[in-house]
Amino acid sequence: MSEDENMEEYPTEIHDYLTAFEKSLGSVDEMLKTMMSVSRSELLQKLDPLEQAKLDLVSVYTLNSMFWIYLATQGINPKEHPVKQELERIRTYMNKVKEITDKKKASKLDKGAASRFVKNALWEPNAENEHTSKTPAKGKKQQ
Repeated sequence: MSEDENMEEYPTEIHDYLTAFEKSLGSVDEMLKTMMSVSRSELLQKLDPLEQAKLDLVSVYTLNSMFWIYLATQGINPKEHPVKQELERIRTYMNKVKEITDKKKASKLDKGAASRFVKNALWEPNAENEHTSKTPAKGKKQQ
């Protein structure tokens, strides 16, 4: 069978999707080869615990997602398979790790600097300018 005969068997939109899917599989294959080229223990030694957790979660999520796709190609509804609960569980942990990362990125309040800032920003009257303010009110002339 030639490619032209195959094209007539299904709509061109499906061909476009299949071509995109084939490119995606190639990308996944390249990433897996890259990940497999370095030993896991060597990779984990270079990462801090939070980064290790992220790597583990992404790995297990990817593996379960690929199994989801496999089930779909076999005609099994993955929504009714235990893999769905596993993906939800992994997503829960991914959200927890994201919260921890966001907390680390959040700016910390330096109480000493904040109190100095507020103290210097407040105007304190003294004997020289007790009767006049530093900034005149709008519409009034300063005397």
